[in-house]
Amino acid sequence: MNLDEALFQGWAGVARVALIGVLAYAALVVSLRVSGKRTLSKMNAFDLVVTVALGSILATILLSKDVALAEGVTAMVVLIGLQFVVAWLSMRFQAVSRLVKSEPALLLHRGEFLHAAMKRERVTENEVRAAVRGQGIGALEAVEAVVLETDGSFNVIPASSEGDSALSNVRGHPS
Repeated sequence: MNLDEALFQGWAGVARVALIGVLAYAALVVSLRVSGKRTLSKMNAFDLVVTVALGSILATILLSKDVALAEGVTAMVVLIGLQFVVAWLSMRFQAVSRLVKSEPALLLHRGEFLHAAMKRERVTENEVRAAVRGQGIGALEAVEAVVLETDGSFNVIPASSEGDSALSNVRGHPS
């Protein structure tokens, strides 16, 4: 393929991407609206995989002439449907919930690193420090806790002695 073909292969391809893009996007928006907000949440790793996979499917529909619009939309609907079923089952059955969801993990408590938890979660001190700095906190002693959430994000809880603890369901927290 020469440079001219790499940059522009004709108006037919451009028109196909434009038409299929509009239709696939509309199908995705309708599917997501029907399935609800939970579909695009990032409450656990499974949700993140579904979100990334939907983006991959959309890109494949747009750019691959080998995938028809109906096939791509079917793939999106199947993924959204499976995510809906798994979320529904995990709400009703504890065994399913334990299978698809991890627990939040306490990595730092009252300024002290919890090395066993960090090792189990494969997190370094520098990553925890970065999460603390990202919240504008300069001293580890000013932190009540750093929690690795089920979606892989870090939450930093500033030190406070008031109110009920938000850490009561976090593995490793001395309740």
